[in-house]
Amino acid sequence: MRSKRVIRRIGDWTPHHRRMHLDRLNEPVLADTMAVTPSDPPPAPPADLLKPDLDANIALLRDKLQNAADVVFRPLIGSFGKRGWIVYVDGLSDMELIDAHVLKSLIQAEPKATDPSRPLAITLPEEAAEQVTTASVKPVRTLSEAVEAIIVELQVVLFLEGTATALALNAGGGENRAISEPDAEAVVRGPREGFNESLRTSITLLRRRVRTPDLAIETMQLGTYTQTKVALCYIRGIADAEIVSEVRTRLKRIDTDSIIDTGYIEEFIEDNPFSPFPQIQNTERPDVVASMLVEGRVAILADGSPFALIAPINFWGALQAAEDYYERFPIVNLIRWLRYLFMFIALYLPSLYVAITTFHQEMLPTKLLLSIAAAREVTPLPAIAECLLMEITFEALREAGIRLPKAVGSAISIVGALVIGQAAVEAGIVSAPMVIVVAITGIASFVIPRYSFAIAIRILRFGMILLGGTIGLFGIIAFTIVIIIHLSSLRSIGVPYLMPVSPLTRKNMRDIVSRPPHWAMRWRPIETSKPNSQRQSQAMAPAQRMPRGKRRI
Repeated sequence: MRSKRVIRRIGDWTPHHRRMHLDRLNEPVLADTMAVTPSDPPPAPPADLLKPDLDANIALLRDKLQNAADVVFRPLIGSFGKRGWIVYVDGLSDMELIDAHVLKSLIQAEPKATDPSRPLAITLPEEAAEQVTTASVKPVRTLSEAVEAIIVELQVVLFLEGTATALALNAGGGENRAISEPDAEAVVRGPREGFNESLRTSITLLRRRVRTPDLAIETMQLGTYTQTKVALCYIRGIADAEIVSEVRTRLKRIDTDSIIDTGYIEEFIEDNPFSPFPQIQNTERPDVVASMLVEGRVAILADGSPFALIAPINFWGALQAAEDYYERFPIVNLIRWLRYLFMFIALYLPSLYVAITTFHQEMLPTKLLLSIAAAREVTPLPAIAECLLMEITFEALREAGIRLPKAVGSAISIVGALVIGQAAVEAGIVSAPMVIVVAITGIASFVIPRYSFAIAIRILRFGMILLGGTIGLFGIIAFTIVIIIHLSSLRSIGVPYLMPVSPLTRKNMRDIVSRPPHWAMRWRPIETSKPNSQRQSQAMAPAQRMPRGKRRI
């Protein structure tokens, strides 16, 4: 009746208003019609659901894990009179925790009878969960979930008689390497801790340094057979959402049978796999990862690997060490300038020596030219052959020093270089200036902090030697132009590799060749921290912290 009166009342309205009002009246009817529309049929239940029959569940699980000799099946009879089984992986579970918080709790616990309606026998998973005292208890309803909890999550699964739901108890443990200082990233001043092969320990070390609820840690499993747990870490509100989304997409796109180390992940997600330059940084130091996260970068941790991956990175970060930000900035600037100098020496010195002594002798002073000519007078090989022979020998000695045990590795590499160099000079195979050039080049390559970047310089050095020994300085200049073009086109997770120099970002140019004091580093790298690029206020400068009238003591 009310609708008819309303329609009669609007009889004098314009057609436009009448149409709008009638549509408004029809909305509830449409909503009711949509509400009663039959929904899609519910999905079919999983085919491997657990059964209330305890023996049938254990038989199915034994058949699934029949060749896993390290999986332990342990029967028990609780104080409540019901049978049960616990299943876990031997060596990867904490036996003391299982004995004290699982077995002892179930076998010696007294049933709760405060509520007359409550059954004395523990037959439901909720009641068993009240008895065990582990930190995490999760229900398991299918056989595949039970297998994943035992093999992948390394949990203890408790099966009970008379229920189709098992319990996954967090009792992981086993032997892990102790936390120690990374050998490849040792510092004079700074933290002495390093990641180990346990993902849980690595995340703990990272959380200890970045104590903010904005630290996001997303976990996923990669590898069909290894089921390696991988953690994607970033700080919400600082990291660029597009970069985080791109890294997450590349990780989820990985479809392979195994992920043994983060080196596998690096090759799957890097932009240009054929470039000699690393586009993703690896480190064992939690303090380095924490500092990179604060700058808006993304870190990737993997179970079984002590190396974390950091992305995106740039060319200039390869010449920056963790210790640069712990020492006072005047000392750091001097050391950083030496790194740039020795990087050019490691790349160009052998090729320049070969090119000048072969094609451009007029560029040398007369006395130096006569000295080099006298040293090379008895040498039967051309300069390029000398250089390649010594460089290959030096690389072989360096590799031998790495592979041999630590007690003899360094001695073999040093003594071998001295003995072979001296013997080659005395035999007249190579000249003494060439030995000096190769030795200085080898020392210069050790000054570069990032090992992967130093390898790239060593690879390019051989190309420089070949071109310098065939067409002289023109070949060196041409190869340099090719390297610059390649670096300009290179990307790290879509970010230009030469940022902030190319494209130019003046705001972030300070921490490139030199390191400014901490109070002058007001801005984060804009390419990785677009949501929040300001690191601190201008009040940290000495002029604001110490007014002119109060500086004297």
